Amino acid sequence: MIEKRKFYINGSWVDPIEGRDHHVIDPSTEEPCAVISLGGQADTDAAVAAAKDAFHEWMFTPPADRIALVEKLLDVYKSRSEEMAQAMSMEMGAPIDMARSSQVGAGASHIKNFLTAARSFEFERPLGGHAPNDRIIYEPVGVCALITPWNWPMNQVTLKVCAAAIAGCTMVLKPSEESPLNALLFAEMMDAAGFPKGVFNLVNGDGAGVGSQLSAHEDVDMVSFTGSTRAGKLISKSAADTLKRVHLELGGKGANLIFADADDQAVKRGVLHMMNNTGQSCNAPSRMMVEAPIYDDVVEQAGEVASQVSVGPASAEGRHIGPVVNATQWQKIQDLIQKGIDEGARLVTGGTGRPEGLNKGFYVRPTVFADVTNDMTIAREEIFGPVLSIMRFDTEEEAVRIANDTPYGLTNYVQSQDGARRNRLARHLRSGMVEMNGQSRSAGSPFGGMKQSGNGREGGVWGIEDFLEVKSVSGWSPE
Repeated sequence: MIEKRKFYINGSWVDPIEGRDHHVIDPSTEEPCAVISLGGQADTDAAVAAAKDAFHEWMFTPPADRIALVEKLLDVYKSRSEEMAQAMSMEMGAPIDMARSSQVGAGASHIKNFLTAARSFEFERPLGGHAPNDRIIYEPVGVCALITPWNWPMNQVTLKVCAAAIAGCTMVLKPSEESPLNALLFAEMMDAAGFPKGVFNLVNGDGAGVGSQLSAHEDVDMVSFTGSTRAGKLISKSAADTLKRVHLELGGKGANLIFADADDQAVKRGVLHMMNNTGQSCNAPSRMMVEAPIYDDVVEQAGEVASQVSVGPASAEGRHIGPVVNATQWQKIQDLIQKGIDEGARLVTGGTGRPEGLNKGFYVRPTVFADVTNDMTIAREEIFGPVLSIMRFDTEEEAVRIANDTPYGLTNYVQSQDGARRNRLARHLRSGMVEMNGQSRSAGSPFGGMKQSGNGREGGVWGIEDFLEVKSVSGWSPE
């Protein structure tokens, strides 16, 4: 079993002050694969103090030097990519080929995109030609608590750490205790890249412990959190007493609007996107909304595609989905599948229980429901598993109404060959992102939502700006 009990504080690997052991479970086997320490208040305080002490010098480090360190980090990250893939695959269940390509690749892409954005970012700029003696200065927020989830570990760690570092912030990272090994490896990479002491610190812990301590800490200036909407609300309440900035990337219940003129790959694309990462993505297109004339054909096709999705251990190579992350998530998904059946949705494929031949491990049957209405539990709640709900609509206006009738607002999807319709829907769908006809967002585009999907934006120039304060200066003297 892997033992990783130390924290990374002030440029050194240190023993916890108040640590208690926590076993990391391999979701493919349900067996412990590692033991880490969860910190206490004294560990949190030590990490925050290190970040606070390092802040002034890091803030005034020239942006070009900060960028150069992130460039070194990218080189180190690439050189250890296989270790990173193996860690994420084992601890959170991503199939190894998917871990190598998508999970590790997401981190590398974000670092590259931040470097592109940073090289042209003006940290000091004129207000405008009408005000020659006014300047706008972008300066770092300060000490940042970065709380990341288990489902896309390096995606979220790099989105937060690299943006904060380029902005000039110092930080304390608390990764999910469900998938901590990748973050510990990332801390080794930060150290190897040569970041100054105290700029980056890592303390393992759970949400009720270190997470809550960071959210309430008077010396933390900002919390950047990715996770559940429930936890986001608790963090916001905890942070309110110190009026710190809170950046939230939360849940989603994306609608995928499929019109009669959709391309012939739209349904398959939507099903496979839903099943990707075993459905454990906040931007998953979990509500497939279908125009009435093609509804029956789409239901049949979606069922066929989902029934061909194979399930297997994360360590096995090939194209399949792995287990969900833990027993709690597995049971939640089972309960919601049963709820869908009980509330009258038509089960097309899948259902409760493990897939055939898999008697151990947190495996879920790829499941498709049809005849779902928007008042059903499976249409309202984020399931976070490989479960697709198919719904019918008659008109574009009805589709918009149903799609927007959700507390979430992260990503919606449109499948249509009608360009004018796509543009209308892009404006009317209430979500931070809209993707159409299978075209992914381009490099450097912002990721984030509205309503109970959170606030702020991650990635590219917007991600850097989220870690910056805007200072207005008058009477600037030309040099």
